[in-house]
Amino acid sequence: LAAGKGVVVTSDVEEAKAHAAGCERVVIEEFLDGPEVSLFAVTDGETVVPLQPAQDFKRALDGDEGPNTGGMGAYSPLPWADPELVDDVLRTVLQPTVDELRRRGTPFSGLLYAGLAITSRGVRVIEFNARFGDPETQVVLARLKSPLASLLLASANGTLADLEPLRWSEDAAVTVVVASHNYPGTPRTGDPITGLAEVAAEDAPHAYVLHAGTKQDGNTVVSAGGRVLSVTATGEDLAEARERAYRAVARIGLDGSHHRTDIAAKAAETAETAATGA
Repeated sequence: LAAGKGVVVTSDVEEAKAHAAGCERVVIEEFLDGPEVSLFAVTDGETVVPLQPAQDFKRALDGDEGPNTGGMGAYSPLPWADPELVDDVLRTVLQPTVDELRRRGTPFSGLLYAGLAITSRGVRVIEFNARFGDPETQVVLARLKSPLASLLLASANGTLADLEPLRWSEDAAVTVVVASHNYPGTPRTGDPITGLAEVAAEDAPHAYVLHAGTKQDGNTVVSAGGRVLSVTATGEDLAEARERAYRAVARIGLDGSHHRTDIAAKAAETAETAATGA
């Protein structure tokens, strides 16, 4: 997976050949059409409790252009998704996986993350991870009203079956990643970051900054990685969450940084169209 980077997804044969020519070894995989969805679930080895689905944006540039990254933003909920999606994935992917691991004598408890493609041929699993995924976690947990600690403790204690159903906010959440100069290539680091106090003063509690590739240099916060910050916001709908997220992003200064301006834009339009019946 190359950590989600260095992967070329293209319909241009010449572009594919050019990329392959620069590689020592090449893995060619089936092209999966349709949108990607991330679905986290917590399990104690028997019971599986799914969280809410999210969608992230892997390409570096607007319009899903540019190289793959570790994720440039995410949103939840998914207004375009089948209402039965979570139940279907639980039944056909998550629960069978946990059951099979237990049957093999290698039971798994903890966080099971399924990266999915909703293709024209049905749901396909792109990858599994045994951890929360970034940046989808930011928007999923922003909507979780039940205590996360209770969920994780029940997973550790083997008591998920006794846990009350999770409670979720009806609000939407959007996160936008602010990335360093040259990311996803070798990022430039050590640049000072400004505007963090302004976001805390003007935009909280609806918008806030989560640090990723940062460090303290004296009294200054500076960049220390490729994906530097995740600016997360909630709102009554995706349109309001987007507006709040990007207003907070605009307050942040980081020389040479870049971010996508279209996170959740199409989904917000879909939700608005559905709401108005247009």
